[in-house]
Amino acid sequence: MAVLIPTSVFAQQFLPVKGIVNARDLGGYTMLDGRIVQSGRLLRAAHLADATDEDIRNLERLPVTAVIDFRKEQEKMGKVDREVPGARYTSLPVDPSGNAMATATEEEKKKFSGQKKFDVRKVIVFAAFNKKAQAVAREMYPTLLFDPDCQQQFARFFRLVLETDHGAVLFHCTQGKDRTGIASALLLAALGADRETIVADFDATNRVYEKDVRKYSRRVKFWGGKEEEVGVVKAFLGCNTENFIKALDRIDQEFGSLQAYLKGPIGLTDADIQTLRERYLAR
Repeated sequence: MAVLIPTSVFAQQFLPVKGIVNARDLGGYTMLDGRIVQSGRLLRAAHLADATDEDIRNLERLPVTAVIDFRKEQEKMGKVDREVPGARYTSLPVDPSGNAMATATEEEKKKFSGQKKFDVRKVIVFAAFNKKAQAVAREMYPTLLFDPDCQQQFARFFRLVLETDHGAVLFHCTQGKDRTGIASALLLAALGADRETIVADFDATNRVYEKDVRKYSRRVKFWGGKEEEVGVVKAFLGCNTENFIKALDRIDQEFGSLQAYLKGPIGLTDADIQTLRERYLAR
């Protein structure tokens, strides 16, 4: 299921950056009460390691006053975020317990990555046929939403957002799709978005990574892969919107609604939600 953001809104949401992938502004979405998320306040992206000098200047001009990094330490090796002047940086690692590369042996990695240059996409093609990778792909979003450690980190994320009373908050992981996508979904829910908007924002990542997902899904199918195998490609090169929707359905079943989930394990109060809406929404 793909719910599309109107092209007019989607085009405006991309940040004016060249070296930061999947950099988008949550501004422009209309909430259930008719208010609109302010532009230039809540930003989602991939890592900032490859940001250009001009990218950094653009972020500084907004101004970005808080950067929240969901990556684990090993993900930052050789990819340390560039500093945004005037912004407080917080490392807030969220671990969805596994990745496709971890399921392949060194021999398998060499076979699919080539002798000279490591190609993570080729490794994912091979991992698509690995039962462990398939399980990781299936359970990624339930883990992010239901694992107590992940819930605790997302609760800390909201505290950081609430503590940033001016400027823009930029939050990211490695590709700006799964952990960042979940954080965006929870933020939009707190601000009063409907399910369609939440799913549309999550699925929009697939427009960014569409070429890779299509290309490597074809390769997996060529080697006999079916829905389960293609699901691994979707999960690790793009985002698997169908699995995300299933995770949201599970929240509804176990908590009654996303709002109840936010007030439960995420720990938001009515006052917190009111603060977020007053700060980030406009008529």
